[in-house]
Amino acid sequence: MTKEIIENDPYKSAGVDIDAGNDLVDRIKRDVASSHNENVVGNIGGFAGMFKLSKDFDEPILVACTDGVGTKVALAQESNEVDGIGQDLVAMCVNDLIVCGAKPLFFLDYFASSKLEVDEASRIIKSIANGCKDSGCALLGGETAEMPGHYVGKNFDLAGFSVGCVEKNKIIDGRDIKENNILIGIESSGPHSNGFSLIRKIINDSSANEDELKRITQLALKPTHLYPNLIMRLIEKFKINGMAHITGGGLTENIPRSIPKNLAVEIFLDSWKLPEIFEWLKKNGNITDEDMLRIFNCGIGMVLLVDDDIAENIKTEIKDNGFESFNIGRVVKKDCDSVIYK
Repeated sequence: MTKEIIENDPYKSAGVDIDAGNDLVDRIKRDVASSHNENVVGNIGGFAGMFKLSKDFDEPILVACTDGVGTKVALAQESNEVDGIGQDLVAMCVNDLIVCGAKPLFFLDYFASSKLEVDEASRIIKSIANGCKDSGCALLGGETAEMPGHYVGKNFDLAGFSVGCVEKNKIIDGRDIKENNILIGIESSGPHSNGFSLIRKIINDSSANEDELKRITQLALKPTHLYPNLIMRLIEKFKINGMAHITGGGLTENIPRSIPKNLAVEIFLDSWKLPEIFEWLKKNGNITDEDMLRIFNCGIGMVLLVDDDIAENIKTEIKDNGFESFNIGRVVKKDCDSVIYK
């Protein structure tokens, strides 16, 4: 009976390939290990990851975030451009962590699919590991699930979870934001990982030629910028009063999350140029300016709120670290709306 079960492999007949899962683990071990540092305790393959907190912190406050990349995974898979999607997953989590000043420590991923394609999955996890390295954190562990009948066709989905740490007296919580602070907008790489249900619909409905659609798809799939290393350098040199990571909800909904209730922001829409991908989406999707600013980041991936007298020095530092930035507005007393576009 045992021999017959092994030969027939009943689990495989149900759509789950244990050998493929083991093959994937073997393939990704080197990539995962490359993201580890001296704080990682134990080896890959255990039931849980272990991380030793550095003694550099006197009053450590742990900060945690979880997120996914939404239907960007569908566009990436349709285009066979999955190599950057792992960076998207890492970025959506660690970019949230850094807003309060927390240094990313470690990351966990969850990869679920209808059928495990080892080559595809290993490319994705490699990009997750690279995203972790570029953010200064360790890919501490993860989970891969093959769920035929739940996911249709060859679909997959991703989720991530990250933990960071910030010194208690260095938490950036927006309480230092005041009237006449400057808003510095740091460039995005594109839509990042938000608005893709609409992006896919516009692309699918478009009558544009194949070459144009291919170019737009490539622009849409650019991996989300990783901001932690840049922000950590800025925090070491300058006082940052507040930050906002521009994700779902765009500038309209994310900036108010970071400012005191009695304040608002004026945003000068002519202070930066709307990138090509957003111009194309606006035109081909017949989207109003108001909806563009509420759905997409429109070219601004992170916003810093800082004192006026150090704004230009901060922008110089940002440029020295390879990013473009713009003075996109200022803080004002709140009258009615939290965000005022001019």
